[in-house]
Amino acid sequence: MPLLTFNDCGIYCERADVYIDPWKPVDRALITHGHADHSRWGNKYYLCTRAAAPVIRYRLGDIKLETVEFGEVRTINGVRFSFHPAGHIIGSAQIRVEYQGEIWVASGDYKLEDDGLSEAYEPIRCQHFITESTFGLPVYRWTPQEEVMADINDWWRQTASEGRTAILTGYALGKAQRLLDGLDTSIGKIYTHGAIENTNEVLRKQGIKLPPTTRVTREINKKDYPGNIVVATPGAIGQPWVKKFGNASIGAASGWMTLRGARRRRGADRGFVLSDHCDWPSLLEAIDLTGADNVYVTHGYTAIFSKYLREQGLNAVELHTEYEGELAEIETKGNAETEKENAAADAE
Repeated sequence: MPLLTFNDCGIYCERADVYIDPWKPVDRALITHGHADHSRWGNKYYLCTRAAAPVIRYRLGDIKLETVEFGEVRTINGVRFSFHPAGHIIGSAQIRVEYQGEIWVASGDYKLEDDGLSEAYEPIRCQHFITESTFGLPVYRWTPQEEVMADINDWWRQTASEGRTAILTGYALGKAQRLLDGLDTSIGKIYTHGAIENTNEVLRKQGIKLPPTTRVTREINKKDYPGNIVVATPGAIGQPWVKKFGNASIGAASGWMTLRGARRRRGADRGFVLSDHCDWPSLLEAIDLTGADNVYVTHGYTAIFSKYLREQGLNAVELHTEYEGELAEIETKGNAETEKENAAADAE
């Protein structure tokens, strides 16, 4: 039997009796990162990186959680587990699993570009590699982060010169902080949606440096917003909450902005292609760096991507999982985090 198998609860290591990012409650869960589709409530025991733990605790509440450092080995019934940087968001990890020379890597979500906030991606050699394919089509090719942020700051500068408010959307954990880190504070003041500011507070307490931000509240005079920027969650757009900013220009930062029509569907005036996932070339590079002959594609363009890998001579398998990539954080599906975001918006 393979060291890792896939069942209706998630990725399972029978010998150690643990799951990686299970989507149904289990006894012992190893968690790659804090996004809603990978870190779910209801498990009896959680293990994650020390850097990921504060946000996971904030999102899931009172859970039994232990932490490891990157590279630290935990041995369970002879199976060696270690967590290595995935580059996706702060604290995100790939999980390396080894037993008697058989090595698997469950990558969770990952990206190769170093964003300056997340721990930089570390390639891990293995025979079996579990990968996402959120943007697993050749059309997805990212522009370097510095160029995207320059475009965003130019847009904000132009909006400010027109006496309008810039509203920039990005999901609360990961994307929002990456945007904040790249904003030019000489242009104006940064305001934040409540769900984003709650996450900022958690990250600041663990030593993550972010620029000064001000939480949007009812007490703020509406005349204070023009010329400045509001960083909001995608779910806030189209809600009554947005009306307080008056004449505003809305920008959306997402890998989906590559596609024609995506900006309109997000209710945005401007689209900026910025993703916390790999583009097509990076996915192929990451797989090559592992040296793996066996690749398991868990979410995204799974059928197309796995077919392409097979054509390149790899043993690639398409898997049906409940991971959703970037959609998990930007769609409103009634999950606990979305409800928390809506409650925050209603209170502002």
